[in-house]
Amino acid sequence: MKTKVYIDGQSGTTGLEIYERIGKREDLELLRIDEDKRHDPAERKKFLNAADIVFLCLPDAGAVEAVSMIENPEVRVIDASTAHRTAEGWTYGFPELSKEQRRAIRDAWEFSRQTIL
Repeated sequence: MKTKVYIDGQSGTTGLEIYERIGKREDLELLRIDEDKRHDPAERKKFLNAADIVFLCLPDAGAVEAVSMIENPEVRVIDASTAHRTAEGWTYGFPELSKEQRRAIRDAWEFSRQTIL
């Protein structure tokens, strides 16, 4: 079974770059919202909860809103905004900050891999 990936903010610069990098991988299933429905809260919520991994490529307020729509506890979120960088329960993705940070990222990733793969 392929890992399902949804990019919320897929038409922005960051979203397009992520799509470019992973779009041809055969081990992933990219979930794509119709362009005309990307601002429809019900449609976004459906995609956010159907994915295994969600990339948030949104302004901070949009990222906070997106996270509030996720009800599926199995969804893992990678937030490209600054909204959750220092939020409790989130792991910041710069391993070079310290050995503890490398360990936190590894542990968050291992938890995600065990959960979705």
